[in-house]
Amino acid sequence: MNAIDRLVILLSKFPGLGKKSARRMVYYLLDGDPQYAQVLAEHIGDLHQEIIRCTVCGNFTEQEPCPICADTSRDPIICVVERAQDVQVIEESREFRGRFHVLGGLIAPLEGINPGDLAINPLLNRIPQEHIREVILALNPTVEGDTTALYVQQLLKGYQVDVTRLASGLPVGGDLEYTDRLTLSRSFRGRIRL
Repeated sequence: MNAIDRLVILLSKFPGLGKKSARRMVYYLLDGDPQYAQVLAEHIGDLHQEIIRCTVCGNFTEQEPCPICADTSRDPIICVVERAQDVQVIEESREFRGRFHVLGGLIAPLEGINPGDLAINPLLNRIPQEHIREVILALNPTVEGDTTALYVQQLLKGYQVDVTRLASGLPVGGDLEYTDRLTLSRSFRGRIRL
């Protein structure tokens, strides 16, 4: 196996990146400036030394605590997400000015992921410490996401906090003809008065 094939195998392990795309990337690097490839390799190599998890929320950061947790002007609301990249997506919407908590996954017993494997206890500890008034469960509307949301919701019953979930249903510009049954069902249950 040559260097090209080894790199294609490594790159194709990225989510959403197949062997064809990985091979295109390798040839792009070979056809391009060798200095670019060197700088890219250095940044990849430095990633784990420069980026850490925030000990408060679990987001990736270069400083402790992360800039979001350090911002005292944020609302006393925690948005619970599955992964650190979900924080960035929500931040870019500019609709939420609260705090975040990254669970680090979802409950998935068939994959061996149980509640103890997630950052649920740190979430429970934050509620009284930070005087949290609402917890938003921003988890994907999948079986695992619903299971995790239900589990966290049950744990939060002993706290003086509102528990909400992001709305789910028909996307803007969507077509009823192509909507699956579960999405349509959630759309009916989550309908709003006009």
